[in-house]
Amino acid sequence: MSDPRSDAEISRDVAREAGQLLLAIRRDFMAENGPAQDKATANRLRDAADAASNELILDLLRQARPGDAILSEEAKDDPIRLESDRVWIVDPLDGTWEYGQDRADFAVHIALWSDQQLSACTVDLPAQGLTRSVLDSVDASALPTDRPVRIVASRSRPPAMLEQARDSLSRILADSGMSDHGVEIVDVGSVGAKVNEILSGRADAYVHDTGFYEWDVAAPYGVAEHYGLLCSNSEGVGITFNHMPPYVNNLVVAQPQLYPLLMSALAEASTT
Repeated sequence: MSDPRSDAEISRDVAREAGQLLLAIRRDFMAENGPAQDKATANRLRDAADAASNELILDLLRQARPGDAILSEEAKDDPIRLESDRVWIVDPLDGTWEYGQDRADFAVHIALWSDQQLSACTVDLPAQGLTRSVLDSVDASALPTDRPVRIVASRSRPPAMLEQARDSLSRILADSGMSDHGVEIVDVGSVGAKVNEILSGRADAYVHDTGFYEWDVAAPYGVAEHYGLLCSNSEGVGITFNHMPPYVNNLVVAQPQLYPLLMSALAEASTT
């Protein structure tokens, strides 16, 4: 190891530096061009930011851990990573659409897949001034008693059965005596931003069933587990990483006390 910092410290520090770069790029771009009101202009901003963040992250990781493999959304995939014991999984800008719309729900994801498990996971939310990391101290949380249970879903690709699952979960919660406030569905951008809604107490679960890539999932998954959330695919099986292709079919993240009830609701919805 050429850097004395721990893997988790490197992950956190690099993600934060990339997040500040993304903010600076967007600020300077909009100062020169104004708000990106048309798709072509917004895409120029997104592409430039994605590339710059990727270059910075890869340079810093290679300096700190030169022997490690890297899987990044914005870099050519090298199959040698499949033979490596240590693979950094990077999304230099998750939530590119939201970033181009001058929203705050985008993130930088950095995770390490080592010895067949996730470690050194960071989700940096620069526009929110917040970094979620496996270095964070964690307090226990509970389901809300004064508002509906909230499920976060994709704005553009929500699960087709989500409304049915919401209705089933509302009934299950009421029958169990856990809540009679019902269930709401909210949409947020980046996967990291979605998980942060749960960690911040504004939501209680996240469901996605239309697939995404490992760089979308790895860091939020690791951070969520660190905070005590239960994470799995829709069959209740834990997700593993560093595959070819690097694809994840579906994802469930939830507060521990909600997870079994949510899984029951999802199973019920899938059969109707």
